[in-house]
Amino acid sequence: MSSPPADPHLVERTTGREHLLRGDFLHVVRDTVALPDGGSATREYILHPGAVMVVPLLDDGRVVMERQYRHPVGRVMVEFPAGKLGAGEDRLACGRRELQEETGYVAGEWAHAGQLHPCIGYSDEFIDIWFARGLRPGGRQLDAGEFLDVIAVAPAQLQAWCREGVVTDAKTLTGALWLQNVLSGAWNLEWQPQSEPS
Repeated sequence: MSSPPADPHLVERTTGREHLLRGDFLHVVRDTVALPDGGSATREYILHPGAVMVVPLLDDGRVVMERQYRHPVGRVMVEFPAGKLGAGEDRLACGRRELQEETGYVAGEWAHAGQLHPCIGYSDEFIDIWFARGLRPGGRQLDAGEFLDVIAVAPAQLQAWCREGVVTDAKTLTGALWLQNVLSGAWNLEWQPQSEPS
């Protein structure tokens, strides 16, 4: 695989920053940037600490998913388990924590798949993609004010939901792409055993 070409003729350089909002969750800034042609512009966007999404594989071939109401879009979404990184939190530790808290499952093996940037036009957010298998059920520990249903879905059903527009969440669509390629053998994962904290 070849690397993309160098792109210095496209790169903007930040020359200043204004903080527009510092909320409990969102931090919005306005950067002044020097453009490649020597002009200048402003870029407003959200700073985000990053997140982790988990594609949990059950022994029977199904995947663990969630149904959760998302206020900004006003509907219940079908998603893979995911959550925001805590300050200084290791990405695998975040995935393990989110899987257990939201679904009750712990996993015996984990594999890092890749990373996605879900909203490059207005946020620096990244989401690490992890696969988990060797799942064992346990108790959930949902955050206060968090309500979701845990479901098990056959990969073919997930693909149909993606095609039909039932699944529209960007991270879950990306997870479905990874799942399809992993199951077909086109993309390989490097599985590592993990002992879960007691």
